[in-house]
Amino acid sequence: MDAQIRKLIDHFGFEPLPVEGTLFVSTYRSGNMPNGKPYGTGMIGMYCHEPRSISYFHKLTIDEMWHFYGGDPLRLILLYPDGTSRNVILGNEPLKGHQVQFVIPAGVWQAGQCVERGKYSLFGCTLAPGFTGDIFTGGTQTELLKQYPDRKEDILKFGLTGAETSMPEGFAN
Repeated sequence: MDAQIRKLIDHFGFEPLPVEGTLFVSTYRSGNMPNGKPYGTGMIGMYCHEPRSISYFHKLTIDEMWHFYGGDPLRLILLYPDGTSRNVILGNEPLKGHQVQFVIPAGVWQAGQCVERGKYSLFGCTLAPGFTGDIFTGGTQTELLKQYPDRKEDILKFGLTGAETSMPEGFAN
């Protein structure tokens, strides 16, 4: 493992996010709304090739705001409910088309990784209302290939193959 990546993992205390696969740490969790869910949450994540840290396809029931912090650009793969798709590059060169901040709407399938020749991508995500395990659904290869056959290569790389598509009971609640 690269020494700088090891230092970042140790510095932030990154752990793998269940089901999704991203190295992450929760950095903020507000007080609860009347329904018992947090008003807002924040996290820092890192994609890298070793150890492998990617985001498998998943969708949330609320919007998610992404923030780019450093390292190499990252690619988000977005599959929209109407059957369309797009790639978004988050990075530190906005004049070259990189986004430094991007909102993924609720209900959009998303996956991500550090760009192919990159070392690592450091980013954050903010949600309001905050993240709880019940707003997450993982996307299986079988399910996604039916609606997005033109994204087969990405779906085979980032689609879940196992039966587990939900966060573990009580995760982030």
